[in-house]
Amino acid sequence: MTAELIAEGRAALRGGDALAARAVLERAEPSPEVLEVLASASFVLLEYDRSLHEMESAYAGYRGAGDSAGAARVARMLGGMHGSTSGDWAVASGWIARAKTLLGDGSDTNEAGWVALTEGMFEADRTRKNTDFQRAVEIGRRTDDPDLAFAAVAYLGASLVHDDRTEEGMLLLDEACAAVAGSEVDSFMVVEEIFCQLFSACEHAHDVRRADQWIRLGERVAEQRRLPAVSAYCHTHYGGILTAAGRWPEADAALTAAVRLWALGRRTLQAGALARLADLRMKQGRYDEAAALLDGLTDNDSVQPRAALHLARGEYAVAVDLLEHAVRRADPRTSACLPLLALLVDAQLATGKDPQPMIEAMATCADEHPSPYANALVALARGRAGDGDPKRWLREALDGFNQSQLPLEASLCRLDLARACSQDNPEVAVAEARNALRSFEMLQAAQYVDAATAVLRQLGQKVRPPAPSGNPLSRREEDVLRLLGEGLSNPEISERLFISRKTVEHHVGNILVKLGLRNRAEAAAYAVRREPAPK
Repeated sequence: MTAELIAEGRAALRGGDALAARAVLERAEPSPEVLEVLASASFVLLEYDRSLHEMESAYAGYRGAGDSAGAARVARMLGGMHGSTSGDWAVASGWIARAKTLLGDGSDTNEAGWVALTEGMFEADRTRKNTDFQRAVEIGRRTDDPDLAFAAVAYLGASLVHDDRTEEGMLLLDEACAAVAGSEVDSFMVVEEIFCQLFSACEHAHDVRRADQWIRLGERVAEQRRLPAVSAYCHTHYGGILTAAGRWPEADAALTAAVRLWALGRRTLQAGALARLADLRMKQGRYDEAAALLDGLTDNDSVQPRAALHLARGEYAVAVDLLEHAVRRADPRTSACLPLLALLVDAQLATGKDPQPMIEAMATCADEHPSPYANALVALARGRAGDGDPKRWLREALDGFNQSQLPLEASLCRLDLARACSQDNPEVAVAEARNALRSFEMLQAAQYVDAATAVLRQLGQKVRPPAPSGNPLSRREEDVLRLLGEGLSNPEISERLFISRKTVEHHVGNILVKLGLRNRAEAAAYAVRREPAPK
């Protein structure tokens, strides 16, 4: 009976139904194997402390029964759990070492492959990491363990992408995802790991198109196999991709979920999730909220959103200092340095510094790691710096951002192009500014809506108020609208509601977009009109 219940519980867990697995196994006689599966169910349910306790009890049970293979398997899983939840690398390393010792001569078993995969996850040296993953792939294939083989293929692929061997790495990730689509991967948890590595690699490479293709296919597979939706996997990297793709409401939900996971115990998500959510808030113009999210993070964890916040606040010298320090610490030969250099060029232009050395460093890096995104960043920097014909560079940048499916970057580029064309080709300038305005309105990027509107007015154009977004006002926006109707200024609203002036500006911008109004005077009139008449 116990064996049958364990089989039934494992089957439920493979399908992602951890509650059903737990319900089945709680009817079984206690044993190390029952505790092991219960621990996996608890982990899927985000009950990390309970999961660790159950897994440690399973380990003690296997050791007491003299089952070294079972103890090694559980020790390996404990290493992975400690590494991915508490972030206690010494504890994780200790459990992995224990698993290797217990395996002894069983170095060619599939469990040895799982140990190699787990070691690679937490190995800092890229060469040793890739060697561990490659060994896991080979053992998985030799022992006919497709879950191991394809999990290791995905991890190896993502590692290669992060090492700027992008084509080689993406090919492996495509193979692992195809195996999921072909029902070669059995475990729900391995499916999750494969998609998580895909999202991580696509975010690093700014490959929104590839991520979108696999997300659509993955959702169909999840529905067919009754697995949790792919969008539930790896919220942090998924949220980063959605932000880049301009799907901000979805990004908000994914990143908020990632922060919640960290609060439940997954500390390794803390810096990444908070920094990405702060980046989203910056793009939305919600600067005070971004600052609150960045509070407590180190500069190393959050250089780009922190520098963007300084630039938005007009603290240009602080932004330059932060970015110059970050660039000195980074490897200028890697593609990961390009966004830092691009932001540093913007900061140097704001302070009047010569950006040409940084632009040349960007060009060298883009030549070594060519991609539409990398080429667009260099072209945009040259266009903004007035290097030769800015219109030529800006059009090249626009092509690259469009090819990379990055709507915010493309629209900002259009706005720069409108400014560059304003003197000698005003008709083109108007067309580009209007295209940018439409995109900003769709993104609900209020501060950029204002910037595009200002450019159009400078070009002598009348700008109709935007169509209402259809989104309801938040409670705080309702408060701000009511006070606008009373004729209060931003500083007065700030004092009345105990919020900063920047936050008031953000709320006013949101109100205008949501209600399709052009300015605060129209918002005040709207508020007065909708107030009920006194009895």
